[in-house]
Amino acid sequence: MKAVAILPAFLDLNNIKKSVDQIMPGIDILTDTEFDKNDADVVVITTFTPFGKKEMDKFPELKYIQVASTGYNNVDIKEARRRNLLLCNVPVANKDAVAEHVIGSTLALLKNFIPFDSQIRSGHWPLLTNSRELQGKIFGIIGMGAIGIKLVQKLIPFNVGIVYYDPRRLPAKDEEFYGITYLELDELVKASDIISVHTPLTKNTRLMFNEDRFKLMKENSIFINTARGEIVDEKALVNAIKSKNIYAAIDVFSKEPPDTSSELFHLENVLFSPHIAGVTMESQERFITETIGNLIRYSQGIVPLYRVEDEL
Repeated sequence: MKAVAILPAFLDLNNIKKSVDQIMPGIDILTDTEFDKNDADVVVITTFTPFGKKEMDKFPELKYIQVASTGYNNVDIKEARRRNLLLCNVPVANKDAVAEHVIGSTLALLKNFIPFDSQIRSGHWPLLTNSRELQGKIFGIIGMGAIGIKLVQKLIPFNVGIVYYDPRRLPAKDEEFYGITYLELDELVKASDIISVHTPLTKNTRLMFNEDRFKLMKENSIFINTARGEIVDEKALVNAIKSKNIYAAIDVFSKEPPDTSSELFHLENVLFSPHIAGVTMESQERFITETIGNLIRYSQGIVPLYRVEDEL
């Protein structure tokens, strides 16, 4: 097995190289695909590297693509399937980080942390508040994979009602164990006080939240997106914030960095973060560990974990 890792230059590549060399020495670490050919049969990438036909052509011996991330929409899946390539991601490494980010964002919006901080810094002392409590709210989760399940586990102590939608419904015993209720997507949107999106970007989820779907949301409800920016119609979100006083926490954007001249960035009720919901010191260590574990499995003739299936 010959493996190459193509990683963004902003990562601590020296420390990553040291960690990798301790277990699997000899893996080349590159920062771009500016080369003609490479005889590696295994390529490790992150979501920051587009990997389509042009990139695959540079690896004539390629058999296995490992995405060291939860998301994999940077990979041309159809082309990978056509070439019969094994494609795996790491859907479990950042589940705690994302779940905590969602809960933190929810509390910040419900309790008005950002406006209060700004007002006090500017010399004002608010006497009234429209802060709300999390307990007793209906929390809707779209996508019940590893992150969705972890979010459920962390929400249980908050005494919320949890509803969820996923194209693949959980077994009844799991719904009963976690105390969650399955709803069709539009019914979930109508019922929820808080909606958190945890679905991959596919042809079926692109622009899932459009004008019609946002119209179904409750007044003053909260919308959180830590999945992919293309799942949301940004103009429709702006209209929902203005017309229904929707609160939003947005971690992902269709274009990153986003165009901050957009009206979205001039609205109140919105909390932004730079696509870092799943990025913690701990989660990055887990991504490295899980990725190396999969490479070891492959080198030993064992099928790696977390094989990406065809898009729904």
